[in-house]
Amino acid sequence: MSGDVWGYRETSGRVRDIDLTGFKVEATDGHIGKVDKHSDVVGASYLVVDTGHWIFGKEVLLPAGTVTRIDQEEQRIHVDRTKAQIKDAPEFAGERHLTDAEYHRQVGAYYIGGPEHRA
Repeated sequence: MSGDVWGYRETSGRVRDIDLTGFKVEATDGHIGKVDKHSDVVGASYLVVDTGHWIFGKEVLLPAGTVTRIDQEEQRIHVDRTKAQIKDAPEFAGERHLTDAEYHRQVGAYYIGGPEHRA
């Protein structure tokens, strides 16, 4: 991934006035959950995804730069990572991590990351 991991790609189809809460999230190899909350703050945009039973009911934080396409009609968001890559990301601890600059640095580094984080 190149560019700003915390900003939506111009080609993603993101429309700022659309609430993404409840949209289904699809990894490159299948469904991972639904958007629980999201932020469109410039330079800090993200999705919080409730993974349900997939990884024992945990939430994950996905930087907006992982989003490849948003299908508003089907309410689906496609990301450019596999389920395993998302599962192996730094653990997300809810509200505490949403404003933690160090955690955002770790997550950003993971998703930009080296070969160990790529498919």
